[in-house]
Amino acid sequence: MVKKSWGFATLAVHGSGGHDPATGAVSPPIYQSSTFAFHDSQHGADLFSGAAEGYIYSRILNPTTQALEQEIALLEKGDEAVVFGSGMAAITNTIITLCNSGDNFVSSRTIYGGTHALYLKVMPRINVGVTEVDATDLNKIEDAIDDKTRFLFIETPANPTIEIMDIKACAEIAHRKGIKLVVDNTFATPYLQNPLKLGADLVIHSATKYIGGHGDTVAGIVVGPTDIMTEMRKGVAQDIGAILSPFNAWLLLRGLKTLPVRMDRHCKNAMRIAQFLAFHPRVEKVWYPGLRTHPQHDLAAAQMSNFGGMIAFDIKGGLEEGKRMIDALELCTIAVSLGDCDTLVVHPASTIHSTYSPEDREAAGIKDNMIRLSVGIEAVEDIIEDLTLGLKKM
Repeated sequence: MVKKSWGFATLAVHGSGGHDPATGAVSPPIYQSSTFAFHDSQHGADLFSGAAEGYIYSRILNPTTQALEQEIALLEKGDEAVVFGSGMAAITNTIITLCNSGDNFVSSRTIYGGTHALYLKVMPRINVGVTEVDATDLNKIEDAIDDKTRFLFIETPANPTIEIMDIKACAEIAHRKGIKLVVDNTFATPYLQNPLKLGADLVIHSATKYIGGHGDTVAGIVVGPTDIMTEMRKGVAQDIGAILSPFNAWLLLRGLKTLPVRMDRHCKNAMRIAQFLAFHPRVEKVWYPGLRTHPQHDLAAAQMSNFGGMIAFDIKGGLEEGKRMIDALELCTIAVSLGDCDTLVVHPASTIHSTYSPEDREAAGIKDNMIRLSVGIEAVEDIIEDLTLGLKKM
């Protein structure tokens, strides 16, 4: 029995429904089956017509993935969730659910490079327009919306600049214009930020990151109201088929149990490291919302319960100095992705945001001398020692 009065950490451990009613298993079972037997031919017909509830085929619904959907909807304070095989699949299915050919949407311009690539490569092929704007400027959002716009998409904190968008203000603009607000909540997680409570209509996660937390699975999640989730599941997702496997759903259910503990450590370590970098003579600028020097520090403090585990910093120098710096690291891992227990470091301009043209990167604030750090849960003194070593090699 789930109690709404339970705190987040309790819900993260117990919120998926408790023990398996059939066996008493404390860990939810992995239903590693592609198909499910009908009692008889009429039962099969009833399941397909909707006259009966149950499982038919794992592309349509699976007990393990359903348990994950129920858990994440609970933690995000939404009606329902739909899970996918990747974060990009979650974004693609959201766009196709909300837009028809000839429609458009408005997006914040500083976003994950894969999302930007989707806009450039795929949206023109399905005749859906995209306008990217500086979403920290509310007037630019308003100006970009027209009668064909179906939703506003923002990513906050933004990848990789850690910009903060005002979710409540964006929701007010979107609803006044008669469109939806979609928020990518990957960096914050439902533990640090609840966009639906601030007025957003849909929340997206690359669950590969903090929700999984261990770098061992790829997944995506969308959370929202029942009507949109039903349309997404039955009208789009089942036919596209970018589903999540039962085993990966089980890994995410396991990851959710430790999400609050891990996020507390990520945040604590990140604050210490941001303070260290802010006073280092070879660092030009640190982008971390927990620092009072961050331009949206007050906004982050208002809409987040803590400031997350992601840091961006500009080193003194250019591309080659940045490469020398990260190549000298011994503890931190040079790798894409984020949200792992390990500290991961990457040079955005040459890797994850190489999908941007140089002009678009400049407009989005992604400099050649920017380093992105996904702070892990190691001993913070060891991470700082490793960064000190790297900065000396510049």
